Amino acid sequence: MKYIIVLGDGMADEPLEKFGGKTPLQMAKKPVIDSLAKKGKTGRLITVPESMHPGSEIANLAVLGYDVENVFEGRGVLEAASMGVTLERGDLAMRCNLICIENENIKNHSAGHISNKEAHELIDFLNKKLGSENVIFYPGVSYRHLLVIKGGKKEMKCTPPHDVPGKPYRNYMVEALRPEASETVDLLNELIRKSMVLLANHPVNLKRKAAGKDMANSIWPWSPGYKPQMPTLKELFGIEKSAVISAVDLIQGIGVYAGMDVIQVEGATGLYDTNYEGKAQATIDALKNHDLVYLHVEASDEAGHEGNAELKTRTIEYLDQRIVKFLVQETAKMDEPVTIAVLPDHPTPCATKIHTKDPVPFIIYKPGNEADQVQVYDEFSVVNGTYGMLKGNEFMKALLGKDPL
Repeated sequence: MKYIIVLGDGMADEPLEKFGGKTPLQMAKKPVIDSLAKKGKTGRLITVPESMHPGSEIANLAVLGYDVENVFEGRGVLEAASMGVTLERGDLAMRCNLICIENENIKNHSAGHISNKEAHELIDFLNKKLGSENVIFYPGVSYRHLLVIKGGKKEMKCTPPHDVPGKPYRNYMVEALRPEASETVDLLNELIRKSMVLLANHPVNLKRKAAGKDMANSIWPWSPGYKPQMPTLKELFGIEKSAVISAVDLIQGIGVYAGMDVIQVEGATGLYDTNYEGKAQATIDALKNHDLVYLHVEASDEAGHEGNAELKTRTIEYLDQRIVKFLVQETAKMDEPVTIAVLPDHPTPCATKIHTKDPVPFIIYKPGNEADQVQVYDEFSVVNGTYGMLKGNEFMKALLGKDPL
């Protein structure tokens, strides 16, 4: 048996008045995913412990069966791994967004989904102006970058910028949780303030402003941590060879620490215009010499952060028709049976535009296995699924056939 996990980031939602009390998952035309629900077994999965923030880093680790409260060391360290940045003992790594601030408020967390080329020019500029032997900026993808502070202390409170759209940025500057972190916190807040001055009149931003686009006029560091100690999927579950496919550095970094091969797909953007077909083909190709493929699609999450319910619905339909349909067709031709799972990592409700801790709906379709009574896939139908409510590593055990169901 081989395995595919299709992860629609932030795909779950809450009932919307504009949709007559339905969610985007309920509104979307997704006949292939619904057919997997009919033929498979369903349930709900708790992906965020009560003690932790509902970030994609937490939720994706949980989906893969990790004890996140013990292994998680911050988002930055995972993205460092995906970039090939080697962290030494005492190196503090942080996600560093390029964001748009307007009228003293955080307008958005993505600087209007700035392009790679523009973002790299800005990050290189900041590294020359603000970097040093102990402060290093590394360019990533679009608005997602990395900041490493050698000898930095992680005992601080940082707010993810996607959690506070429209809020005054001054209210969410970095705060020290312990006295030993005060020096690091002062440095970070000074970097934020200096970045605003430096970026305000940078040619990249002047061009964006003239074109009516959001400016990338500040950095926003968050999710600090040190190099984690994580077992691989082989060590956890005996999976010999696994692969991850994603446009997002964070997910690729999880893959590195999990011992997965990271497969790059040309045209994968992390947005609604991503290369769906390329990701689907890469998944099928990877199955030839891998036992498990983790296919991550970011588009629904970004639509949720924008509060665009229509776009979110469309991204779910794209997932169904441009990825899952192909996977079902191609795996049916294979000599070895393939189990297919479909789920989000967390909800990203369009009404609030932020992640929540609510359990997520999942499908596990195993060819030849008896189905449960669920006929369609959404946040509410799976309440009647055979698996009920799972947590911890129970989803991975169910996927791999190590459950009693």
